[in-house]
Amino acid sequence: MDETAEPLPERMATDLDDGFTELVRVHASAVHAFLLRVTGNAAEADDLGQETFLRAYTALQGYSAERRRALRPRAWLMTIATNVWRNHVRTCIRRPVAAAPVEESCESWPDEGPGPQEHAETAADRALLVAALARLPERARVAVVLRHVVGLSYAEVAEVQGCPVGTVKAQVSRGLSVLRELLEPEVALLREVTM
Repeated sequence: MDETAEPLPERMATDLDDGFTELVRVHASAVHAFLLRVTGNAAEADDLGQETFLRAYTALQGYSAERRRALRPRAWLMTIATNVWRNHVRTCIRRPVAAAPVEESCESWPDEGPGPQEHAETAADRALLVAALARLPERARVAVVLRHVVGLSYAEVAEVQGCPVGTVKAQVSRGLSVLRELLEPEVALLREVTM
């Protein structure tokens, strides 16, 4: 965990604006990574990330200094991000609009591969993974992304999901099993093509 994250609750308790700026600096990339993986769309992830931090700041304004000191910022932010995303999904179900294909979101991911072949392989792998993640049930997808993309501990994921740690471990395990099943035919096909 980032060493600068430790004094965050104290910073937010003594100076909310300064502490919040540091909170955004430390956790914005993790929030964005989570939202990008669960939505599959970079523009949506950006919008939902802004909404997450807006809601976080609004909530912090109403918290006492003691409550700010007691916060576990990373898990708290991921809980807010998860709720913002779920609200967004509910809204989209009620008022559907034409969505961009999942493959388009892969184009905006920075690629630092050393060459064109590696770039093509990485982009293809990402596209497969994004498509497979999108096919997971919501709880399993959120658990897998929080655990393996964002890097939260099982206890933090349990806090975000509002369930016991054992349930989270089962969700992650089932989610990874389903991902393996979904990706195995694709990986086998890729191996045949490259041999």
